[in-house]
Amino acid sequence: MPSIHKFSDVQTQDIGEGTRIWQYAVVLKGARIGANCNVCAHTLIEGGAIVGDNVTIKCGVYLWDGVTVEDDVFIGPNATFTNDREPRSKQYPEAYAKTLLKKGCSIGANATLLPGVTIGVNAMVGAGAVVTKDVPDYAVVVGNPAKVIRELKRG
Repeated sequence: MPSIHKFSDVQTQDIGEGTRIWQYAVVLKGARIGANCNVCAHTLIEGGAIVGDNVTIKCGVYLWDGVTVEDDVFIGPNATFTNDREPRSKQYPEAYAKTLLKKGCSIGANATLLPGVTIGVNAMVGAGAVVTKDVPDYAVVVGNPAKVIRELKRG
């Protein structure tokens, strides 16, 4: 069974075995969270978000509709995700942009990901980076806009 703190607001049943959801987290109906995840305090997972197995979501992270997180991903504190390229108050797109975090990638604290980007397998996004385009597998990106500074060892 998942462990859900009594001060969280969890509106979905689709949560995997061994997942921990801490206080003041909000998980909306329609969200899916895999097994053995750690969803820290002060987070939000919107109804169209999908989270794989063995994922860590640190405090202050909001995963919006259209964000998919594959297995073994780390999302650092206050990482920011967006899903609408032209946001306006009370004006909603027909469909939200799809953001994909591939298996094993890491997103550093305070990084910002623009809508519709893909972060590659085992890639690393540095703290505070602003990701405006796709990040290749095994790449390390930093800066604003984020640029590849090196490639990690494969395997």
